[in-house]
Amino acid sequence: MKIEEGKIKGLFFIQLEPREDERGFFMRVYDKKIFAEHGIDKEWVQENHSLSRIKGTLRGLHFQYPPDTESKLMRVTSGEAFWACVDLRKNSSTFGKIDHTILSAEKKNMVLIPKGCGNGICTLADDVNLHYRVDNYYSPNNEDNIKWNDPDLNIPWPIKEPSVISERDSKAQSFKEFLEKSGGGLDL
Repeated sequence: MKIEEGKIKGLFFIQLEPREDERGFFMRVYDKKIFAEHGIDKEWVQENHSLSRIKGTLRGLHFQYPPDTESKLMRVTSGEAFWACVDLRKNSSTFGKIDHTILSAEKKNMVLIPKGCGNGICTLADDVNLHYRVDNYYSPNNEDNIKWNDPDLNIPWPIKEPSVISERDSKAQSFKEFLEKSGGGLDL
């Protein structure tokens, strides 16, 4: 696998490298040793799977407040999705910066999101399966979200309006409201 850091400090794009033959392929999707060589040393405590049935489904921008912030290792195993991330860590050299990519079963790629970042996806196909590991337990009392299309973030989403969006995501706070509520960002 090839691992390279993105525009946000601690965010990594991971390109998996399948070995193919007449049977299909084999590919390693996680290797603690290879990750450690890149300064990534996580203990994954949960693995989650979401299915978005309809193209244009939007989920995000989701995050958790300390002490329940979580790193995520995400990959799409069927279909494809536009993925975006914003650094919410007020003491980070990349605070407020965004990064994005297309995650897809065909591309066989993953992204590692560091603690203190908000992220979301917009599906680009029907029946998108997203699998992700987290290094902290989900805390419904500490979860929050930022409006997916906040003009201050200017994320280049591939859609103008989602086909499907939860009520929670459609009523999310703005980035400015998050800054006021959090005292200028997440303090990790």
